[in-house]
Formats: sequence, structure tokens, C-alpha cells
Amino acid sequence: MSIYLDNAATTFPKPENVYIEMDRVIRTVGVSPSRGGYRQSLDASRILFETRESLATLLGVADSSRLIITHSATESLNLAVKGFLKPGDHVVTTTMEHNSLARPLHEMSHAGVDLTWASGDSDGYVSVDAILKALTPATRLVAMTHCSNVTGAINPAEEIGAVLKERGITFLLDASQSAGSIPLDIDKMNVDILAAPGHKGIYGPQGTGFLYIVEGLELKPLIVGGTGGGSTEITQPLELPERFESGTHNIAGIAGLKAGADFLISTGVSAIHDLEINLVNRLIEGLLSINGIKVINSDIAKLRGSVVSFTLNGVDSSVIGYTLDRDFDISVRVGLHCAPLAHRTIGTFPEGTVRVSPGAFNTEDQIDCFIAAMKQIAAP
Repeated sequence: MSIYLDNAATTFPKPENVYIEMDRVIRTVGVSPSRGGYRQSLDASRILFETRESLATLLGVADSSRLIITHSATESLNLAVKGFLKPGDHVVTTTMEHNSLARPLHEMSHAGVDLTWASGDSDGYVSVDAILKALTPATRLVAMTHCSNVTGAINPAEEIGAVLKERGITFLLDASQSAGSIPLDIDKMNVDILAAPGHKGIYGPQGTGFLYIVEGLELKPLIVGGTGGGSTEITQPLELPERFESGTHNIAGIAGLKAGADFLISTGVSAIHDLEINLVNRLIEGLLSINGIKVINSDIAKLRGSVVSFTLNGVDSSVIGYTLDRDFDISVRVGLHCAPLAHRTIGTFPEGTVRVSPGAFNTEDQIDCFIAAMKQIAAP
């Protein structure tokens, strides 16, 4: 039986109701929201509204209209970075970023934005002090990951957010590896902008994501066009969420996103986090028992998400991944994980690591099967 351990890329399988709702909506609703006064279109609009409400409940957001539905965290981060920054701004980011944030910021650095990279430590953690040292009087934005997709390190977002709020600096948090897997309270964390995908910890389908924008913060739209409202004007609407949602929505995918969010609300994010961390601890302990394996961020007492990276002396990570798939029917991620700067920071560039990421539907028996497979691969 196949074992899937690449949930940091995309969670799989999904809760059963995700499949049911997507099938139901594409068969029985299947039309554009906000584009007509007939019942099916109103049903589609209702799905869109209720999805925002479920996400707001999950994240502790008071006004669901501040949640912009996108197609991915990458789109959300591009909207945030390119919609907020202007030439002359100073931005602080970190060396632990995924390319979905690192590349837009790098691009903006060639358009007159001053960019500083605060370094993570050898386990991938970015301290409050590292962020503070990078700030200047011109700093307008701090943009960083909440949980590393390479080492699982959870950064002190609440403490960083509090410092930035005192200084009037906008805080953008990439929650790609934490939304749905780690309890989040956006207001408590003093986050101004939060980006996340729907297909990871929220357990929705690919092609879904969202962006939270705090009230009072102005961003330029990344895309303009038809929104289904304000059609008498040639200018883009100012109201949220319509200002940032031009074009036809992926309504079946959004219905799946709602079903995933509702699964998390009913199950409890804390319960899922506890389950995943139990699997992670079992995984780390098993890997550390194998000669030649080095686990990055191996201290189970540290605050972390459900991501474990390791190397095996003398064996390329791609060979390990291929062998696990071919001989044991186990799926993991190998290489640089779209985060080359993170691998430079932790000393695993350019070879990368093997990344294992348990999800809500993995079991202890599956972790034990993985460890048994690694013992065979590592045997002399």
C-alpha cells in the first residue's frame, strides 16, 4: 500500500467532504458567482461568501471581506509585494524564504526597492533580534515565512508582529506551511497581510489560495477587469474583496476549500497539530537511530511544524527519493524544495535534503514503515 509523506507540498488525501462538495458544485451549481440574478448564480455567490466566513472563523478574522480569494499562495504573495511596495521603500525578509516570496522581492529590488536579508540559524529559525538588526528608519515592510518548508522551524511571528506594530511597520506573513496545521490568530499576531494556499494545511484542492489584508491598508490590484459589480465604471472597484478578484472564480475549487476549512474547524487545528507533531517526533527519533543520517532541526523540544529534512552520508537525496518510490511505494520530496537560500543557510546547498512531511491522515504504522525502509537504504 502506498504511503504519501509529502504533505508540505500538497496534502493528500483530502477529507471526504472535499471530494463530495466539489463534485456536487460542479454538477449542480457550475456557474459564475456575482454574474447574474438567477438562482444558480446566487448559489455560487453564496458558496463564495460562506467560504470567506469559514476561513475567517479558522483564522480569527472579524471581517471576512478582508479575505481575498486567489489561485495560490504564490499569487497572494505577488499581490501583496507588488501591490504594496514602491521605489525607495526598504524591506526586510529572511534567508529562509520559499521562492514564492523570495523571487517577487528580488524582482522588486531591481525596481527601486531596498532589500535586506535577515539570516536564519543552522536549524532555520529567524530570531526577533535578527529582524530588529535589519530594520532601518526607511523600513516599510517585513515579509517572512511563519514556518520553514525546509526545516519546519516556526518563527516567533507574534513577538515580531508586536515590535513592528510599535514601529508602524507593515508585517506580511507567509503562512503556507502553518495555515491549517498550526493554530493562528491573525489579530493576536499583529499580522497586516497573510498569504496562504488552499491545497496544503487547509486541505482544499490545488488552484485555491487567499490573502488577508488588514483594514486601512491600501494595495494596488495585481490584475484588473470584470468583477461582476460596478459595471457602469471603467475604473476598478475600490471595495474589498471585489477590488482584487477580477475574472471568473474557480467555484468548484472554492467549494472544496470551504469543505477543507470546515473539516479543520470541526476537528480542531490544535488536535491536528498535536497528531502531526506526534508523528514528527516518532519520525525524528527513528531517523536519529540510523547511522549516517543527519536530521536538520532535530531537537524535538523546539517549536516546529510537520516538516523534517535529513541527509544520508554518501547518498544523493534524489537516489533516496527514487528508491523509496520504486522499492517501497513511499512518496517524499527531495532536493532544494524551491528554497535555495534556505539550503545555503543550513549548509545543504546544492545537494539539498530528503523532506518528509506527515499530515492529518498519516499513521504511526506508516512512519514505522518509512523508518524501516530507510534502514534498508542506509545499510552498508
